[in-house]
Amino acid sequence: MEFRIARGELAEAVGRASRALPARAPVPVLGGLALVAEAGRLTVSGFDFETAVRAEAVAEVSAAGRVLVPGRRLLDVCRVVPEGPVSCVLEGTRLAVEADGTRFGLSTLPYEEYPALPESPPEYGAVDAETFATAVGQVAVAAGRDDTLPALTGIQLRLTGEEMTLSACDRYRCAVRQLEWKPQAGAAGDAVEVLVPARRLLEAARALARGGSVRIGLDPRARTGGGVIALEGGLPSGFQAGSVRTVLRRLEGRLPGYGSLFELAGASVAEVDAGALAEAVRRVAVVAEANSPVRLDFAAAEGSLLVRAGYGDDVAAQRLPAVLRGAPEVTVAFNPAYLLDALTSFEDTRLRVELLGAGQRVLLGGTGAAEGHRHLLMSVKQLV
Repeated sequence: MEFRIARGELAEAVGRASRALPARAPVPVLGGLALVAEAGRLTVSGFDFETAVRAEAVAEVSAAGRVLVPGRRLLDVCRVVPEGPVSCVLEGTRLAVEADGTRFGLSTLPYEEYPALPESPPEYGAVDAETFATAVGQVAVAAGRDDTLPALTGIQLRLTGEEMTLSACDRYRCAVRQLEWKPQAGAAGDAVEVLVPARRLLEAARALARGGSVRIGLDPRARTGGGVIALEGGLPSGFQAGSVRTVLRRLEGRLPGYGSLFELAGASVAEVDAGALAEAVRRVAVVAEANSPVRLDFAAAEGSLLVRAGYGDDVAAQRLPAVLRGAPEVTVAFNPAYLLDALTSFEDTRLRVELLGAGQRVLLGGTGAAEGHRHLLMSVKQLV
């Protein structure tokens, strides 16, 4: 195998594929990246049985071939190799990487022991890459981190007609974002739901955010609770000739329904500047002990919101302008980290807050009609 490739394109492809490398490979070959050179193109692949990433780039291929090399070592080499064209040659059991007088030799792994990557499912539709990445980020903050409850660590995608709904829930909060997408002809029939790992989906969406559009592939078994989902898009500006495809295995189960949770009958409604509130929460939370809440006091008569935290002499407070309708005053309190996650996920400058009271549900939403983003939090019962 022998090929020549621009340093930037090699580094980009290797960097993308390395996202699928496991932190600790259960077997040595899973720590490798597979390089396949053929017909003017280099394909770099990584796989950890949960996620498969394949990145393509244009290359001058003198001799087609394939090789498996230690992934993190190759990634390190790509970071320091000089700018300009990079020549790669397989010399027996070693891959030689040379650029501008600098030469590296990398050991190889047995390619025949590398597991077969999952089949890429047929294309089901496409979505704007930047919008999709933003939407995934907005709901991913509500996904669980406890691997003993794997379903709660996922993001659920529901595809209905030309609407995509993303949702995540960790029992204490729930986030939902709706956006438009373009299904393939004949794919806009019954609703399809898939649950995929939130962290992996977020990585894939961010990697493709500058690529124009993301093509989504779905295994036909997704309709019956099986199969995989694939995301594919072009590499960012400067690498338009290549592409990246990520195949994610779905999680078993599904998230609990959120419809009734978002119905807050009789709730008071407040409006406040989202950025100002987030900054105030950051400020006052510095005096809060671990697991101590931040308290929000809404007052209709004063047209204000008092944000405060702490106990005894160690306290902090900041007052902000706010509008409250439906009650003279309402007080709620939250875990400050959860509240900040929710506040910073909104793009709107103004935030609509539906309030039932202490120890009950609070629904956050943007004031923009087309936002389609909502975030539910549980107010703690113990107030500051």
